[in-house]
Amino acid sequence: MKLSSRVLFFLFSVLIFFAPGAVAQSGTVQNGAVQFTARITPAGGVDEPVRSFPFYLLRKSYADIQKEAAANLPASDMNAFIDTLEVSAPLKAWMKKNQCVNLSGEEFTKRLKIDDILGVPEFFSAYVERMTTDASVSFPNPKYKPEDKVKDPEKYDRLKKQYYDAIRVFFAQHPKSADGIDFSMEEINPGHKWEIYRSKDQSDLDEHTSELAQGSYLAARTETDLQGDGSMRGIPPGSYWISSLNISAARAKFGTSSRRTRN
Repeated sequence: MKLSSRVLFFLFSVLIFFAPGAVAQSGTVQNGAVQFTARITPAGGVDEPVRSFPFYLLRKSYADIQKEAAANLPASDMNAFIDTLEVSAPLKAWMKKNQCVNLSGEEFTKRLKIDDILGVPEFFSAYVERMTTDASVSFPNPKYKPEDKVKDPEKYDRLKKQYYDAIRVFFAQHPKSADGIDFSMEEINPGHKWEIYRSKDQSDLDEHTSELAQGSYLAARTETDLQGDGSMRGIPPGSYWISSLNISAARAKFGTSSRRTRN
């Protein structure tokens, strides 16, 4: 069976241990062996052996190795990414302050305060659009006109302030009224672009983790046979983790059984 999509980082952790009889007459502890069977269960299918698949015996868990690798790799700079976006300066400032570039979902709308909505043009436009199309609420209407900004700036500023104050009162009375405004910002939401931007980070991290695992923490390596069985011999006593090193497998999950024996 062709294995192609990711399923797991680890199969199981295994402790190599020895009974008192494993100590030789010289008083030294003998090395041991690890034997295991790996099987794959396709969705809606029947268990079958995982054949010719590489497994690695590590002295440290893959998760901990990945953390070590991540500490040595510079992450993508979100602020530098934000600077490349074609959005307003207030929106860039908001994203940097909140370290948030995904402008959708409940987590995003919960972050929004009335000062954010009034201070960021994109938020304000989306909020007003949502409220003015909702017939179930009585949303304030602006009394100032765009031409007043030039003809009578004082009047324009006074009426605009009154409008914003009315919106503040409305928001206080309807604290969940910002829910759903993200639908109006789908075209400017840089969240997906950021994920693509960060995808190279994950690729670099996977590669560095694999190199670190095999270079510093590898105790043994094997490939399963046609029955899905694998074995590693000459293993000193200690704690180990059997890992696939993030090698992928097709729409399935592994189940394993293991047995530990002496040499």
